[in-house]
Amino acid sequence: MTTALKVGFVGLGNVGGKLAGSVLRNGFELTVRDLDTAAAQAFLDKGAHWADSPRALAERCDVVITCLPSPAACSAVLEGDDGLLHGLGPGKIWMEMSTTDASEVQRMAALVQAKGAEAVDCPVSGGCHRAATGNISIFAGCSRATFERILPLLTTLGRRVLHTGDIGTASILKVMTNYLATANLVTLCEALTTMKAAGLDLNTTYEAIKISSGNSFVHETESQVILNGSRDINFTMDLVSKDIGLFQSIAEAGNVPLEVSPLLVSIFKDGQARYGDREWSPNIIKRLEDATGLSILAHGFPAEILDDEPEEPGYEVVPPGRS
Repeated sequence: MTTALKVGFVGLGNVGGKLAGSVLRNGFELTVRDLDTAAAQAFLDKGAHWADSPRALAERCDVVITCLPSPAACSAVLEGDDGLLHGLGPGKIWMEMSTTDASEVQRMAALVQAKGAEAVDCPVSGGCHRAATGNISIFAGCSRATFERILPLLTTLGRRVLHTGDIGTASILKVMTNYLATANLVTLCEALTTMKAAGLDLNTTYEAIKISSGNSFVHETESQVILNGSRDINFTMDLVSKDIGLFQSIAEAGNVPLEVSPLLVSIFKDGQARYGDREWSPNIIKRLEDATGLSILAHGFPAEILDDEPEEPGYEVVPPGRS
């Protein structure tokens, strides 16, 4: 089935490419743009259109989605000489699906709204493997009227969709969830290394965590690629540092005296210095492997995580106490 809604997508990286795949797979007319033209070829081969500029993409499409690595990259695409703003107008919608700074997305949204278009702050959560199948979760910050208008597209891109309030609220909540995931990753690295040092079998250790109160989404995904040795979760150390740095800034703005957060920031800055900005984030465990001489590896674990759940229609998640 095809839909009349014309969707534009800027940013075909680890997450964006998978989200754009859901758009195309579900019958939307898709136009794409990326600095790496090779990243677009698979979409063009399946019937997507190419835009020579962000402006041309915005002029062609009803909804424009950006999924880019930093607020600066998004600002350049939106506000550049041939940027999206020049092609936006009444009736059009800009959706920002990156993990970004709430104040920056609010600033950019005001520019979009000044053109008569609508803006949605809608980062995703749940891992690249779920982005690939349309089973990822989506936070959406925007007016309720805009949310209801865009909900059919959001429930195509993801399975669980949460309206978080006004522009910026989704970005704040997304940064918070990435902070929690990072804390879990670091403690899992410590747990696995400590069990290895204590002489425990790591396959048994993995199962002990999985069937216990210590289990988590991060364990069932990132622990597996740690033990495999690939450490490939499609997310890099510089992106972790960006997100947990944003969380720390939110806490400081609210005068919240955090103790764990600054330590996590320090750990990942050290990881970047040792292994490089673009090193896979689960390889933060190498700090402990290097310090102990232990190898945290085990047989029987996959090199990458694939979503084994079938793609299902998405739906709005309604918080308790809200009708």
